[in-house]
Amino acid sequence: MEYETLRYERDDHVVVLTYDRPDQRNAISRQMNSELHHAWQRFRDDDEAFVLVITGAGDAFCAGWDLADAAEWDQPDWDEFRVHLVNSAGVCGYTRKVDVFKPVIAAVNGWAVAAGLETALLADIRIVAENAVFGALERRWNIVGGDGMTVRLPLVVGYSKAMELIITGRPVDAREAERIGLANEVVPEGQALSRAVELAHEIAKLPQGAIRSDKETLMRNMGRTIEEGLRNEAEATMSMFARRDSHSIGARAFKDGRRPEWPNHGL
Repeated sequence: MEYETLRYERDDHVVVLTYDRPDQRNAISRQMNSELHHAWQRFRDDDEAFVLVITGAGDAFCAGWDLADAAEWDQPDWDEFRVHLVNSAGVCGYTRKVDVFKPVIAAVNGWAVAAGLETALLADIRIVAENAVFGALERRWNIVGGDGMTVRLPLVVGYSKAMELIITGRPVDAREAERIGLANEVVPEGQALSRAVELAHEIAKLPQGAIRSDKETLMRNMGRTIEEGLRNEAEATMSMFARRDSHSIGARAFKDGRRPEWPNHGL
């Protein structure tokens, strides 16, 4: 697929996916949504792509659903819409799938509101510029959170704070975002992408097998009992014995006091 609303660039093992509709503050149109589904699966299935960085072109990360585009979308009948909900990977990106266990970093510059906030919540780590603004601003248009807002936001900031932000729709600046756990790191304006890419390359140098296994286990344990979670975690350790690069490589390197070498990137 040729992208018209995105830029997909891979440097070694790091992919930078840029939302590229700056005149619309990178709001997500139906075309961009289709391209996003393809881009995420492309990253997921690329054996040489280890870490994804998502960001926005211009002065915004993503301003949400493109309501001008949505206004032209004829409301489908109920049965058609029900089928669409079951089959769709998301209306505003690859938001209803849980099958990407490689690390994802968001470089958030400017507005990250409505579906843009939901997009930021897809990331495991959020590097946030000082001019970033988050919020469930779709409140004013009577639009519900349909791309993970009510699922992922409580996991990131806690139930009470998520409820407040969802009900009020108020904006949250970078420093508050850091305080409540929505931002992992705040950097000066204009430096979010460079810092995110720097971190992505650092992560890409690590053995990838354990990272992916632990991320998948953590995600799948959400909402389970402690007993279920511990059993899932224990079962996940079996992956150590199925990799091309055994964990014993790391153990022997530790014993010998040297840095381990991973011929297959720990996979």
